[in-house]
Amino acid sequence: MNRRDFLLSSVALWAGARVGAARGVATASARPNVVVILADDLGYGDTSVYDGWIKTPQLERMASQGLKFVDFHSNSSVCSPTRAAFLTGRYQQRVGIVDVIASHLDTPGLEATELTIPRLMKQYGYRTALFGKWHLGSEPRQNPIHHGFDEFVGYLEGATDYHNHKDWYNGLHRENIMGYSTHLITDHAIRFIEENKSRPFFLYVAHQAPHLPFQTPADTMDNRPKERLTSKEMWDPNRIRPKYKIMVEEMDRRIGQILDTLERVGISKDTFVFFFSDNGAILSGGSNQPFRGGKFNQYEGGHRVPAIAWWPRRIKAGRTSDELIVGMDLLPTIMDIVGIDVPKQRKLDGISIKDHLLNRADLPDRRVFFGYEPKLGTAMRDGHWKIQTKGDVVELYDLSRDIKETTNIADKYPERTREMKAAIEKWKSQVTPETTSQR
Repeated sequence: MNRRDFLLSSVALWAGARVGAARGVATASARPNVVVILADDLGYGDTSVYDGWIKTPQLERMASQGLKFVDFHSNSSVCSPTRAAFLTGRYQQRVGIVDVIASHLDTPGLEATELTIPRLMKQYGYRTALFGKWHLGSEPRQNPIHHGFDEFVGYLEGATDYHNHKDWYNGLHRENIMGYSTHLITDHAIRFIEENKSRPFFLYVAHQAPHLPFQTPADTMDNRPKERLTSKEMWDPNRIRPKYKIMVEEMDRRIGQILDTLERVGISKDTFVFFFSDNGAILSGGSNQPFRGGKFNQYEGGHRVPAIAWWPRRIKAGRTSDELIVGMDLLPTIMDIVGIDVPKQRKLDGISIKDHLLNRADLPDRRVFFGYEPKLGTAMRDGHWKIQTKGDVVELYDLSRDIKETTNIADKYPERTREMKAAIEKWKSQVTPETTSQR
């Protein structure tokens, strides 16, 4: 950094600190750090925290020392929309990201004009980093560096080999980094924490696991079958599940290393950590029990996901929350925790759950929508009522009596069905992509 840039940066930080102080933001040394850990395609019924089939002692540790959610939802049952909603605090429809971003689809990426968690926090002196999966656009202008991240090491696409990293980036530049993805992501996260332990930071740990391809640390380039698998072999649960289990166990172990690092450098009590999954598991690999469905559908198994909040001495240990909470609630919650005001002209769809986290306050009743047009239609939660609509097909469920969504009762409750369908149509008209994004 040259002298001119240094002076400009110093002035900007000073100004941000002055504005923050006027708004009641704590001084830099007292501001909480924030770590968001995102699993990829991890099912509600996978981990031992939720009585699942894979022993995950570090997630159990997080839950026993923090707060476990049993009605937490990703904004979508696929990757990209969930990530867009979590980072912007808004329904993904507002930026046109309702499907996965892939070369064969016309789903746009997230433009750098969008207001995101790292952009807001960077403006107030936070150091920001993303390690792992981005999946919000592969165009140069959509690189995480242009969205407020000071550091980015990882990949832009939706999936990649766990050992061959020729398509990884270090900042704006491609760089083939050697190692296993889960290990690399964790190593960079630990380094970042150690380097920034004396200043406030926002760290986004976007794990690749347990998304396909199903590869363990042992499945190196030299230690895997040379012949191509048939489609039947590729999706055979007998092949996938043992690997899936190892991948989740490895991710759990590395999450524990991040928690250990926060404790070792003495900042655990100053750091809010939130863990969740971007959608439900694919049914040939993981488990979404006790719910119906999984990734790529609108039943609860597609978007009700494991989630845990951890903040020693601030969040009462060993609690369970059954409040309806969504990924887009993270931006307003984080801003509330760190004391940063979101511009008033910014339309947020999420709500802050800070008082629920710290003081066990009840959340207001609200309706939540899960739109995935036109492929899957739209789903809506209104308390314990759940509706799905796609064309002329309508499904209504009472989750208080039918958590597995086995009995469609739309005909039994025509008035409620009509009212909820009307609410969906109104919502769809309100979340169309904006012509100009707000900063």
